[in-house]
Amino acid sequence: MTNGRITNVALVIATSLCFWCLSAPAEAQNQTQAQTRQQLLQDIETGKFRDAVLLGQQAVSRWPRDAQFRHYLGLAYFETGDLKQAQEQLTRARELNPNDSATHYDLALVFLSQQNYVAGADELEAAIKLDPSNALAHMLLGRAYLNSNRSVQGIEEFKTTLKLDPAIKLGHYHLGFAYFSLGRNDEAISEYKEELRQSGESPVVVNALGHALLASGQYAAAVTYLRRGTELDAANPDVWYDLGKALALAEQWAQAEPALRKAAELKPTDPGPHYQLARVLEKLGRADEARSERKRFAELKKAQPATAGMATGRDQ
Repeated sequence: MTNGRITNVALVIATSLCFWCLSAPAEAQNQTQAQTRQQLLQDIETGKFRDAVLLGQQAVSRWPRDAQFRHYLGLAYFETGDLKQAQEQLTRARELNPNDSATHYDLALVFLSQQNYVAGADELEAAIKLDPSNALAHMLLGRAYLNSNRSVQGIEEFKTTLKLDPAIKLGHYHLGFAYFSLGRNDEAISEYKEELRQSGESPVVVNALGHALLASGQYAAAVTYLRRGTELDAANPDVWYDLGKALALAEQWAQAEPALRKAAELKPTDPGPHYQLARVLEKLGRADEARSERKRFAELKKAQPATAGMATGRDQ
């Protein structure tokens, strides 16, 4: 967080420069412009984003056709959460300098934050055309493709990412996720394991691997990873659900029950755990409790919006 003193100093500096440049020679004005640019970048790099917004506003008022000032101001707005202003400034920067790869990339981040994956993909394609070696841009483009139902194209982008940077963090995870979305579970499992080997334990990857093993019918292996997932990510209801389901499918009924109850506790509106609990309780010979769980499942299922028949993103 910036404090009032820093903000006021930035305003004083910007205002003083503004008045001083009115009668300054061209060489001095250029120096002032460079100094302002350096200060603005420094504010962004050190996390003084509100100061950067104030200084950036002064800068674009003074130099309205300077694409870099527009770019930096857009970044500052983005970091403060003002996506509308960030998009406006970055769009203007792109218009002033359409050949800057970084501007297209940062504008893509704004669109992706708004879940506008098609526009985000367009900007990433433009960024990559200008800088084909940007591995992170390829990875983000793959995600944008995946989120706009272009999984095959996404896979190609993830493969390109890994060719450019074999050690990039989450590269194998994203490729595995794309494979899994197409039902290519064995390939997904292989990529998830490679991600763990390269990058170490991450709850996202551990949970995804457990989920893929469960979907592949490898229940014992799934239980191993999903148990670890509950240790790394104890507040995640989905990993508890998957663990309970894997234990049930492995016919470990008594161990499945507490996992499924934890999933229901963490996400009370999800009907899925109650459906699985009903099956488990039947196997444990507790028919009355099973009926109660089936009733709860039906109530929650009915309460789901009509458009959210797959709200849980999985089979019950």
